[in-house]
Amino acid sequence: MKFFVDTADVDAIRELNDLGMVDGVTTNPSLILKAGRNIEEVTREICEMVDGPVSAEVVADKAEDMIREGKHLAKIADNITVKVPLTWDGLKACRALSNDGHMVNVTLCFSPAQAILAAKAGATFISPFIGRLDDIHLDGVELIADIREIYDNYGYETQILAASIRTVNHIIEVGKIGTDVITSPPAVIKSMAKHILTDKGLEQFTSDWAKTGQKIG
Repeated sequence: MKFFVDTADVDAIRELNDLGMVDGVTTNPSLILKAGRNIEEVTREICEMVDGPVSAEVVADKAEDMIREGKHLAKIADNITVKVPLTWDGLKACRALSNDGHMVNVTLCFSPAQAILAAKAGATFISPFIGRLDDIHLDGVELIADIREIYDNYGYETQILAASIRTVNHIIEVGKIGTDVITSPPAVIKSMAKHILTDKGLEQFTSDWAKTGQKIG
């Protein structure tokens, strides 16, 4: 399972990348706003740091404008993945950009039917949003399972990129299903290292070691 980091925070990306935990990065207009930086500047910096795909999202709503914006974003670096919304115009843009040899991430997917269309339009990645479905009392993880089954049935090459990850349990559950990629905020990835028994065990080891009066090195 590949780990993409869902942020435009360069320092957070660098920390995880130095540990080998970053296979790619996803950004969106909201994350660019949060970073408070120019989209091209921060995206270029991320692309120079990370070897894998870096998603940069178009903001237009018409296909021809999405294509124009997508081609502009793709010039930032060779590892740019153009991110388009799962609308009819987004699918048109996906096909055109894909035909031109660009990686395309189709985002805001909330149903298996949408995922089928994205695959047939040539998407490199499909981004089903787990957390946002959970927010309206639907099962986001079940959506990943449905898409995995359909894609496997027909040999679609589009990679499933589980998005809107809110918890460590989300990562575990979609991993069991066989998602190709997860994209997660840095804090959720870092919290995967935490376990109450690890903390208790370390506390006991530290206490016992102090009683020995020894030092290492």
